[in-house]
Amino acid sequence: MQQPVDHSVFVPRQYEGFTGQYIAGRWQAGMANHTVLDRNPFDDAVLAELAQASVSDLDRAFDAAKSAHVEWAATPPSERAAVFFRAVAILDARKEEILSWLIRESGSTRIKAGIEWGAVRGGMLEAATMPAAAQGHIIPVDKPGKEARVYKKPVGVVGVISPWNFPLHLSNRSVAPALALGNAVVLKPSNDTPVTGGLLLAKIYEEAGLPPGVLNIVVGSSDIIGDAFSRHPVPRVLTFTGSTPVGRHIARVAGESSLLKRIGLELGGNAPLVVLDDADLEKAVGAALIGRFLHQGQICMSTNRIIVDASLYDRFVEAYTVAAAAVKFGDPNEPDTLVGPLCNDGQVRNVAKCIALARQSGFRECVSGAIEGRVVPPHVFADVRNDSQFARNEIFGPVAPIIRATSEAEALALANDTEFGLSSAVFTRDEARGLAFARRIEAGMTHINDITIHDYPHVMFGGEKNSGLGRFNGKWIVEEFTTDHFISIQR
Repeated sequence: MQQPVDHSVFVPRQYEGFTGQYIAGRWQAGMANHTVLDRNPFDDAVLAELAQASVSDLDRAFDAAKSAHVEWAATPPSERAAVFFRAVAILDARKEEILSWLIRESGSTRIKAGIEWGAVRGGMLEAATMPAAAQGHIIPVDKPGKEARVYKKPVGVVGVISPWNFPLHLSNRSVAPALALGNAVVLKPSNDTPVTGGLLLAKIYEEAGLPPGVLNIVVGSSDIIGDAFSRHPVPRVLTFTGSTPVGRHIARVAGESSLLKRIGLELGGNAPLVVLDDADLEKAVGAALIGRFLHQGQICMSTNRIIVDASLYDRFVEAYTVAAAAVKFGDPNEPDTLVGPLCNDGQVRNVAKCIALARQSGFRECVSGAIEGRVVPPHVFADVRNDSQFARNEIFGPVAPIIRATSEAEALALANDTEFGLSSAVFTRDEARGLAFARRIEAGMTHINDITIHDYPHVMFGGEKNSGLGRFNGKWIVEEFTTDHFISIQR
């Protein structure tokens, strides 16, 4: 197997030329006769000006992927794996450059940007194992001289629509395994993060030696190319990460395609963090703090509701209030800032409405602060009712609702009383009790004595109920991005 390139002895020239699209290995302007300014959400500085994609650009991207797929799928596994080893070396050499883009474009704090860089690096290493993981089977058949074989092969072309909150990671979480398994990809990043969600990833893969056309990036308005992307006949698998309403729309439009396709949806969440009566209070407070305020709460797995047993409730609220009031917010580039700017003005308006709703509902406001620009300071509300609109919504901002539970049974009922079921957590000193509780939570993922935010490249990721369809990571994503072909032999 080819060894990774050693980039440690020099600092590479920074990437440039983010002006539009990456199609068939060429950097080019979009043809929609419309440009968009990519701005820093903290200070509004212009980072790039991008010519948007038209439907004809989208067609060219899918045509390029369809053409490139055949040769890429026939590439030996070791050669495909080597691309990801080289990508890891590039990530290492360009770490500060990548962190800077994440901070400036997505409003990531330096803390969160480092976590995201590490997640992308881990995803690249996991992808390097996948070319050899697409294994078929020979199956006995109850007939003399008969043999049944099941061959596993790439689906062909995968379409990826990614969000702005963890742009580099949530794009690469689909892109890397799809490529590793022999597929070609067309990626549409969010217009809020076109560079970190797509174009920066294209630069990395291009430098790593990925052949032209295997990965294509289209940056454009959803009003122009969104539905065309979802119903396009070329991609056999479509993945989307984002809100539940948009996910429903994409699934509906994809169903209008002339060819049926597989849909993977990672959607909204309303993650409960449950503190039982025997929990370690200090650890529970710390986990609920990070789980709520990391990346301003703009994570689908963020702790959206904190449910605390009545016996610990007052002590928890007091300790959590002190901890939240001490959280540093503001400039995301400062190393100890936990809460930076929200991604865009729409998010600020949505979070401000949530705060106003909590106040109108009469919930106890324990921590607050004035909104400055797109920076919303931490807010904490206690004595929240689980059946209130405030608690039932995915807040997606630095606002923490605390809910009292009279018993373990009520805590479980409160945790499950939501349309969502992505992530969750429970705190208890009794591991067996925690496991029994966790198995009754209606969610795709539950963490005992830990935060609600976890995404490991080799461990299943996915939700239940209105939090999505399908599974990401490890052997689960191998199944999503491959198809089985049954061939029998009669001797």
